[in-house]
Amino acid sequence: MPEKPPRIFPLTLQHWDKRLDQIVEDTVATPINVHQLMANNPSLLKAWWDFRNHVVQGGTLGKRAAELVILRVAVHMQAWYEWASHVDRALASDLTIDEINQVLCYSTAQEWQAADAVLLRAVDDLIARHCLTEQTQIELALYFSTERVMDIIAIHGMYVILACMIKSWGLPLDQQVQERIAGQASERDFITAAARFKTTIDNID
Repeated sequence: MPEKPPRIFPLTLQHWDKRLDQIVEDTVATPINVHQLMANNPSLLKAWWDFRNHVVQGGTLGKRAAELVILRVAVHMQAWYEWASHVDRALASDLTIDEINQVLCYSTAQEWQAADAVLLRAVDDLIARHCLTEQTQIELALYFSTERVMDIIAIHGMYVILACMIKSWGLPLDQQVQERIAGQASERDFITAAARFKTTIDNID
């Protein structure tokens, strides 16, 4: 038995399977690190791509709400790559840096508009209970259609999957993302805040 598990690294374009040519074209031949990581399984990446494109546009939620879902998942999963990448996207989706940082706080009592608060609590339910509680479903129905609630569940699941891959193989943050969020977010601050978030949940449970 080997002493260490095998590492899986992002796959550079020259080693991509020809089945992924459309994805190369879609990314203008500059896929980000997580796409390069998934390229180790061409069938998976190809099958996943339409779902990814749905989510990038926010699905039926719209980009702002979708980014709130993704950021909340990243906190629960303590996944820096995911958090940093979506700080970048969230800032481009009409979320302020103060709102983004507030996602790191478990409480949604006073800081959020009602629709945003129940959206974040829905993610908390899905992570902690693997379903939406009846009360959360009642509150979601005030602001979100059935299609949008299904997108909340699906987008949350997609980013749990990605966070598991990212954390399993220590995926480094893309340099261009690091440069764009410099001064807005740091790995050290995120790790501290995400650990505090988890401690809060553990104490509640």
